Amino acid sequence: MPMSGPANAKGAGSGEEGPPPEPCSATACVDQAGTVQMWSAEAETLLGYPAREVCGTPAMELLTTRRNREAALAGRDRPEAGRQSWDGVLALRHRDGHDVSVALRVRPLTDREGRAGWSVSAEDARRIERENSDRATMRALFEQYPVPIAIMDGELRYRLLNRAAERILNRPGNQLIGRHADADISHIDSETIDRVLRQVRETGEPVLGLSVRGSPPTGPDRDRMWSLSTFRLTDPADRFLAMCQTYVDITDGYRAERRRELLTRAGAGIGATLDVARTAQELADVLVPALGDVAWVALSESVLEGDEPPKMFGPGRWNLRRIGVAPPGDGWPTGLPAAGAVPPALPDVALLRRIGQGETVLLPDRDSVIAAAEGHTELAHLFVPEHGHSAIAAPLFARGLVLGTVVVWRTHRPDPFGQEDADLLTETASRAALGVDNARRYTREHRAAVALQQRLLPAATTDTPAAETVGFYVPAGGGAEIGGDWYDVIALPSFRIALVAGDVTGHGLHATATMGRLRTAVDTLADLELDPDELLTHLDDLVQQLQDEAPDPGDTVGASCLYAVYDPVTCRCTLAGAGHPPPLVVRPDGTVGPVEISPGPLLGVGGMPFEATTFEVEPGSVITVYTKGVINRDDHDPDAGLRRLTDRLARFAGPGRALDGVGHELLRSLGDAPARDDMTLLLARTRAIAPENTATWEFPADESVVAAARQAAAGQLAAWGLEEMSFTTELVVSELVTNAIRYAGGPVGLRLIRENVLVCEVDDPSNTQPRLRRARWSDEGGRGLFLVAQLTTRWGSRYARSGKTIWTEQPLPADPGPLTSLS
Repeated sequence: MPMSGPANAKGAGSGEEGPPPEPCSATACVDQAGTVQMWSAEAETLLGYPAREVCGTPAMELLTTRRNREAALAGRDRPEAGRQSWDGVLALRHRDGHDVSVALRVRPLTDREGRAGWSVSAEDARRIERENSDRATMRALFEQYPVPIAIMDGELRYRLLNRAAERILNRPGNQLIGRHADADISHIDSETIDRVLRQVRETGEPVLGLSVRGSPPTGPDRDRMWSLSTFRLTDPADRFLAMCQTYVDITDGYRAERRRELLTRAGAGIGATLDVARTAQELADVLVPALGDVAWVALSESVLEGDEPPKMFGPGRWNLRRIGVAPPGDGWPTGLPAAGAVPPALPDVALLRRIGQGETVLLPDRDSVIAAAEGHTELAHLFVPEHGHSAIAAPLFARGLVLGTVVVWRTHRPDPFGQEDADLLTETASRAALGVDNARRYTREHRAAVALQQRLLPAATTDTPAAETVGFYVPAGGGAEIGGDWYDVIALPSFRIALVAGDVTGHGLHATATMGRLRTAVDTLADLELDPDELLTHLDDLVQQLQDEAPDPGDTVGASCLYAVYDPVTCRCTLAGAGHPPPLVVRPDGTVGPVEISPGPLLGVGGMPFEATTFEVEPGSVITVYTKGVINRDDHDPDAGLRRLTDRLARFAGPGRALDGVGHELLRSLGDAPARDDMTLLLARTRAIAPENTATWEFPADESVVAAARQAAAGQLAAWGLEEMSFTTELVVSELVTNAIRYAGGPVGLRLIRENVLVCEVDDPSNTQPRLRRARWSDEGGRGLFLVAQLTTRWGSRYARSGKTIWTEQPLPADPGPLTSLS
């Protein structure tokens, strides 16, 4: 038989081994003489020789070297082998010339005729070596893999555990093998282990990456998070072999994620309302249950008022009020002071001094809590909840000031707080402190602005002979914002009143300050008794001046305004508007309608006229003046808003209804949502002075009629039972009528009005302003107005389209007799 084949690229000449053959188990039979008698197909695959070339040839010729032949003969003939068997690794020559390292297993063989021989089986030694190496590698991987791995049989009993699994279970594998996997030796809840294993065993569907909490019995931190993966092990035919569970420690990632989540919630949920108490409650809500079981936030009482806390912040001067608590309601521990509680004076202990200096204090166990109290156990019920075993206290520290404290306890979960928890609370409290401080500063500024605006607005109610009035102001944002809306009721001479409503564009202190200036200007101009259209013209000039004086050229100063004057003697109302919605009138019969007016341009536009409108008002009517915030709601449709206001006035403002109740019901009906714009509402129920309480005369321009005027006035006073006022009134009438005839001509009108005071009016056709002056001792005249001013409580003049009216007021005697008025 040839011992070598033709040389090729992988032949003996190159000295290189060819690729290993496919896995096979080659067999051959060799007789007692060493001749090959049988050659299997696998042997042909292994060495490349067909059976016809090998059978009948010496087997030794397949060995490549003398040393291999000697080793084979020595193994066959050595006495200890007993001619029974022999194993070894030898090199055989492949048919193409390269050497093949094979593992030989030689076993004795006897045929039926008793002839002896050997059965030889061989496998590629390189494949066996590689498989052995792979098995060793896999075994090393299983043993040395840092992730815990546990193998269970079909009954869910431990079969294999790697070293990592033994470490977390704190027991060697020989104590665990055979134990059921849901036994109390597990570092994860036994119910979870059993449930997941049974589910995967029955369904075949793996459960991967299940986050579970575990508490291994060793280590300083017993609270760990694991990613649990459970799956079945099967052979190539999908036959069940075992169950496998792996545990990946994700504690660091879980804690980092929890930290990010808590800080994100704190950033999104704390300080958005600019309310100090609400901000404190938001902080407590964020901390429970994310960090602890019980938490409270206590703030200095000065912070709640919007002021800075005391600079000297020792424990005896804290004055902290517990504001935010969690869990609220029934979840709050029994016996622990709830929200609103003020603790007594605190002792000067190291724990409180550390907090007052801006340090977060960690109390990991009850022993540290007891030690921190320094013997003041009588205060325990104020600060230690039932079952509380671990706590963290952190200051709310902002701009170098301690605004308050936040305290978190663990009562139900067994694991204590650690330094990482303390660091997390420190960062959360630091962010929350900025929110509290912003809310505090806003509270201070808003309180000052609201106080300013309240001082600028008139009294809410007035009661005059002309009307009963009630005013309402509702700031935007449910009280969170202030603006430039205002209303006013101005008492004018001769029992008239002016009803005013205005709206400055914009919000904030700038709008409030502008509103104050405009309201003052309206009061001043009203004192001049200008017609409504003329008053708005002067007010328009003032707004244009404010625009020129604005510090920022981009600032826009504008306003709308409605000015109405009601006369209870004539029962007429004259009004003019500057870009303002028209008033509504509720008549005594219950019907409601708007007053048709020319709205005019907004104040500050300039160059456009304002038009006055006069209309009759029945006594007992309710004139409703308002700003656009009342009718401009979420639908942004002022026409629809005007219809809603009209309908609700018809429902609420009927005869006999108190105006205060009407206004509250009206505003309540607009909805609970905070208004986007300020709202002012002014309700005025008109009255009329009865005709019998007035008397009017007209005289020609002749000084001889002065006596008739005096006589007429005296007669009317006698009819009213005011004879004791005759002397003074006759002097006033004499001086005023004489001056009118002498300097203005005629005709001259005289009117007396009796109400809570006596009003005397003299009309003349002149527009000359009367002047009060002190006459010198040598002057023959000039003492008339001086005398009038001394005899009356007030006097003045007003102008009409033509001519003027000079009026005086005198107090009535203590018992003036019955007065009659219409309402």
